Amino acid sequence: MAKGLALGMGHGDYIDKRLVVVKLVFLIGLILVLVRLFQLQVLLHDWYEKQAAGQHDVLSELTPIRGEIFAKDNLAVDGLAPVVINKDSQLLYAVPAEITAPETVADKLALLLDIDKEELLAKVSKVDDPYEPIQEFIDDSLAEEIKALNLPGIHFTPQLQRYYVPLDGMGQALGFLGYDGSLRVGQYGVEGAWQRELGGKLGYLKAEKDVAGSLIALGKRDIVRAEDGADLILTIDINIETQACGALTEAVKRHGADSGSLIIMNPATGAILALCNAPSFDPNNYREASDIGVFSNPVVSAAYEPGSVFKPITMAAGLQYNKLTPDTTYEDEGQVKIGPDILKNSDLEAHGTQTMTAVLENSLNTGAIFAMRQAGADNFKKIVEDFGFGEISGIALPAEARGNIKSIYGGKEIYLATASFGQGITTTPLQLLAAYGAIANQGRLARPYIVDEVIYADGNKKKTETQEVRQVLSPATARTLAGMMVQVVEGTHGRRAAVPGYYVAGKTGTAQVALKDRAGYDPHITIGTFIGFAPVDNARFVMLVKIDNPKDVKFAESTAAPVFGQVAKFLLNYLEVPPERDVK
Repeated sequence: MAKGLALGMGHGDYIDKRLVVVKLVFLIGLILVLVRLFQLQVLLHDWYEKQAAGQHDVLSELTPIRGEIFAKDNLAVDGLAPVVINKDSQLLYAVPAEITAPETVADKLALLLDIDKEELLAKVSKVDDPYEPIQEFIDDSLAEEIKALNLPGIHFTPQLQRYYVPLDGMGQALGFLGYDGSLRVGQYGVEGAWQRELGGKLGYLKAEKDVAGSLIALGKRDIVRAEDGADLILTIDINIETQACGALTEAVKRHGADSGSLIIMNPATGAILALCNAPSFDPNNYREASDIGVFSNPVVSAAYEPGSVFKPITMAAGLQYNKLTPDTTYEDEGQVKIGPDILKNSDLEAHGTQTMTAVLENSLNTGAIFAMRQAGADNFKKIVEDFGFGEISGIALPAEARGNIKSIYGGKEIYLATASFGQGITTTPLQLLAAYGAIANQGRLARPYIVDEVIYADGNKKKTETQEVRQVLSPATARTLAGMMVQVVEGTHGRRAAVPGYYVAGKTGTAQVALKDRAGYDPHITIGTFIGFAPVDNARFVMLVKIDNPKDVKFAESTAAPVFGQVAKFLLNYLEVPPERDVK
């Protein structure tokens, strides 16, 4: 200071100059603030508005609308019934730059939302964030309550919510829309398998960035628009599905069973008409499921030892290669000894002279072994393969299992013998259904499918064409075998699957369940299955009913067969199939 005064600067002049500098700095700062405000409020207003509002240009153009899912409905004017739709709801979001009192905003929102105040405060305090989502899927009534608070910086934008029409037993078939990280994607069922078609294609934003990787405020921005997802029309008939799933759920409950499955197919085309599981889950509230195992679809994913429903497959080998006829006889001694092993009939009885038709009607294990031996090991294995066992069907549902038929290639007759009556091998319900469908369809194996048509957002449509996998049996062999299976339903074990006025072909099977910790079977657990089709000469459907571990009765004739009969009666009436014979 002394040096300054020596140069002729007075103390007052020095202070005045300092004030000028301070004022100048303040003025420059004020100008910068005003420029920034002008930039934010005028030049960049549209950009931030687009970022902040999901339905506004940016977010709506970047996010595709997910396709909806429909079932068939012969009673509807347009022939369709929506099963998965997009419902209008509200997305609550904040623009933190507009919020002057974040504590107050957080306090008031916390009273209405199921979100912790501290979490809300963190969201609304991000002043550099032009768009901060707070909660999805706000219903209209709650949205109105929040709007009435007139909170600055708190906004709503319309949002589509995935909604599943309540349909008992259909959860595994449909799947649900869940999260993969921050993205909402289809999981399980049709939602998962057809994610690419339903989900569409995300758009994206091209924007200039500076050397630090930050967006340049006034830089060039281009939007590549999203492509909306396609709608799916399922092969499932909503009226058949409702009846079938209701019957299955009631049966599982009545018998105290662990679970159950039911699937119906058009044998000529492979179109799935119904697919039910019990227990199921509500896709709208999938997070409430106590066990994620319930999301899996046992019809395609759960391979099991099928038991006696496999005997018609064995019989088909003998018939196809002209090694036996329905009237071929053998002497049933009640058991067959193979090396050190003794295989017995399920009733532990010897039945004397029996025809091949009686083998199916009385479900004789010894007769199945006889038929396998008559056919020959190679022919038996060839028929098993041709029916599609040991390979996936290609139905386009997630996690389809192949089953396991490796034991029949082991070179030991004991494995062929047990396989002949459905033990020591595993199959899925879908594989069994398709195989019986081939018997019903003049020996032709059709590929099962569940999506009938894909309707793209641009109006283009893709119809699923019927695919014949292979000719497994000659038409004559298929007719003969079907006739033998009619006797099963007309006889003792399958009588409760019968429908008065119609010829129904089918077979029961009560399978044992292998122990998990050692060789052998659990004596307390059984799986009952009935598979059949009708009318036998021109089958309109083939159906499988499976009841797992019923607690009150042991055999499939008392668990699965009655459900088949109940649903088959409805089907024949619904499909307007005229009776084939007089009702006694």
